[in-house]
Amino acid sequence: MEGRASPRTEARALPSAPVLFRGPVEPLVFLANFALVLQGPLTTQYLWHRFSADLGYNGTRDRGGCGNHTTNPIQQEVETLTSHWTLYMNVGGFLVDLFSSTLLGAWSDRVGRRPVLVLASLGLLLQAVVSVFVVQLQLHVGYFVLGRILCALFGDFNGLLAASFASVADVSSTHSRTIRMALLEACIGVAGMLASLLGGHWLRAQGYANPFWLALALLIVMSLYAAFCFGETVKEPKSTRLFTLHHHQSIVQLYVDPAPEKSRKHIALYSLAIFLVITVHFGAQDILTLYELSTPLCWDSKLIGYGSAAQHLPYLTSLLGLRLLQYCLADTWVAEIGLAFNILGMVVFAFANITPLIFTGYALLFLSLVITPVIRAKLSKLVGHSEQGALFSAVACVNSLAMLTASGIFNSLYPATLNFMKGFPFLLGAGLLFIPAILIGILERINPHPDFQQFPQSP
Repeated sequence: MEGRASPRTEARALPSAPVLFRGPVEPLVFLANFALVLQGPLTTQYLWHRFSADLGYNGTRDRGGCGNHTTNPIQQEVETLTSHWTLYMNVGGFLVDLFSSTLLGAWSDRVGRRPVLVLASLGLLLQAVVSVFVVQLQLHVGYFVLGRILCALFGDFNGLLAASFASVADVSSTHSRTIRMALLEACIGVAGMLASLLGGHWLRAQGYANPFWLALALLIVMSLYAAFCFGETVKEPKSTRLFTLHHHQSIVQLYVDPAPEKSRKHIALYSLAIFLVITVHFGAQDILTLYELSTPLCWDSKLIGYGSAAQHLPYLTSLLGLRLLQYCLADTWVAEIGLAFNILGMVVFAFANITPLIFTGYALLFLSLVITPVIRAKLSKLVGHSEQGALFSAVACVNSLAMLTASGIFNSLYPATLNFMKGFPFLLGAGLLFIPAILIGILERINPHPDFQQFPQSP
């Protein structure tokens, strides 16, 4: 009966566009994250700059005021306002994203990955347009929240990632899936590292506007690539409704319907593990720029750029580490090692009061991002080929919940603990990471389907 549905109640697949060449999904992820990372730290610094100007504070530019390690009530107010508006942006976007990314990911199993990639690209483009207007016209910072919500309505970066990982699962074998997922995450990291280095120097030289314009231009290119160059990986896309409960039901069924090839318990517990890992990752990332801007570190935009680049370097080092460690260890042990270094890095951040200690913390995170590709690959092997989109939309939902939780906890806890220990949120993150370490170990011991394909095959 789908063919007789009213056009007002049915959203069908996007019209098939002429494909110039069958390009892979990795360039899309690279361009999207380059644009996002270019905007992310700049947005935090822009908020800091706007609130500092409003309150008459210039402590981070006055090295004498920054070096005396005294508590400045105006600086605390600037930190609190910046942290709270970051929270508002994240909460506004993530609440909408919980609905849209799960809907679009499951939809992509029917209509193909390209429509979802195009919609997510357009959403990111809309957010960049709003940011350009805020910076150029000095609009109220509340418009940043509006841009975030508009982006989330179209699937956001999580929707794009869900379709991208599902696309990789469509074309990869079980032998190569873990490393292919790590390669896709490495694209995220390399893009973020380059954008961070460029953004810090560019902000210092020319101010806020031009980096936002570059992000806008890149997202236009990305949208065109998604529409005309990406090679569809779903073999037989079919026109189907978008706004139907079937898509959300297909996600729920992953967790409640028993099937021979999957274990509900394993899917649920691996989802919990990746939830905690992402919560700590994004929670720490949310407050690190603010932590570095304030006393006693007082970093300028150049150092912020180096720090943001260091945050993204583990995407690349984790890919190399995963590839090397797979020759002698199972994926589970690689993930456990990554969690151990992640915990150490969080502890160092908690007590870092000088710049070398911050970079020591970054150095300890060199294997911290082997965890998520290992868990994604294990989840992907627990479901059927036709459920990959639903699975990765479920993971996108978990990702959104984790980022929402991270913003709520870390951005609220940071200003609340300024008076007795600024680094307390990092200690909390270190403690939380023990839970996925235990879960992954237990799941490996009771795995009903031992994964013998984890080791690289000889060419």
